[in-house]
Amino acid sequence: MQTAIAPVHVELLPTACGRVIAVATLDAERSLNSLTLAMVDALLPQLARWAEDDRVLAVLLRGRGERAFCAGGDVRALTQHARTGEGDAGYPAHFFAREYRLDYAIREFPKPLLVWGTGVVMGGGMGLLLGARFRIVTETTRMAMPEITIGLYPDVGGSYFLSRLPGRVGLFMGLTACQFGASDALELGLASHALAAESWPVLLTQLQAQQWPVAVAGHAGIVEQVLQQLPAAERVPGPLQQHAAEVARLTDHDSLDALDADWRANMPDAPWLAKAVQAYRAGSPTSAAIIWKQWHESAELTLADVFRTEWTLSSQCAAHPDFPEGVRALLIDKDMAPRWQPARLADVSADWLAGHYAIPAGMTQPLADLEQCFSARKAGV
Repeated sequence: MQTAIAPVHVELLPTACGRVIAVATLDAERSLNSLTLAMVDALLPQLARWAEDDRVLAVLLRGRGERAFCAGGDVRALTQHARTGEGDAGYPAHFFAREYRLDYAIREFPKPLLVWGTGVVMGGGMGLLLGARFRIVTETTRMAMPEITIGLYPDVGGSYFLSRLPGRVGLFMGLTACQFGASDALELGLASHALAAESWPVLLTQLQAQQWPVAVAGHAGIVEQVLQQLPAAERVPGPLQQHAAEVARLTDHDSLDALDADWRANMPDAPWLAKAVQAYRAGSPTSAAIIWKQWHESAELTLADVFRTEWTLSSQCAAHPDFPEGVRALLIDKDMAPRWQPARLADVSADWLAGHYAIPAGMTQPLADLEQCFSARKAGV
């Protein structure tokens, strides 16, 4: 059975045991399946129904086409009011609340949930993938948290996940928007499996052919067995593995001021590292300050607490100058010359930074009940 829910396409695939595998496809191939509010509002109640439906054994989430799983959130819509004065000033806060509920629902989903992370997986796409039990990448996967380049920061739970990666590699990823592939993702635990991109139809066929046990507790084991039998993607060390020692050295600073001085005075010889450092130099100083603070302060927080902090931060970023300006410069006018305010890290004051952590005037924290996700059987609906 196939149905279309706004820009999300849903299929229920019959299995040999008489129940079904649910497949949800982000259906916006032209925009690299950028995550919209319509997608979020379709997926949240759908996940809640599938969690309750005894016929549904497992859920697979993918993007339409081969180029991308999801290239990120719809940042044009998120910054429209700030850039043009048109639209709803409260839209970003509403979108972020709904998006983070979806990301958290994926993390807490009570049945096996697989994300097929082939092609571009960036920003909001990383948020969808990182919460899943089974995070599948392929030889075409291209990952990044590129938010510093548009005046944002790695949200969608990025503060939680990046702060828990080995050493300071998560800090480097956030500050540089560096791109990496399946091998690095698997090595760092950002992915659980690396499969050949051509394995998708075989994966579906094999899942349908299994004799699934009645108890949900045994379903993850069935999925794991199927994944282990599929052709693996070829693994060669990725750039984060190749340059691990230099990444450790570059981030070995006691303060962001010291790191900033080093990175602006010295350019690494290796092209991949040089591109990463150049992205930092061109990025928003305010974003850099937020990323540094989030990485240092999020390691001890629960995911729900991180999402609550990120909702405040992201809502404030949409109301402050750099996020709208970054989207204008890189995605709208494409002049690649954002005018950051402030333009230098030295001018990012403590008060300016603190303002990004204040709940916007007239609003209340919409994620206060986040932990009730599936215990309340609502998933934000």
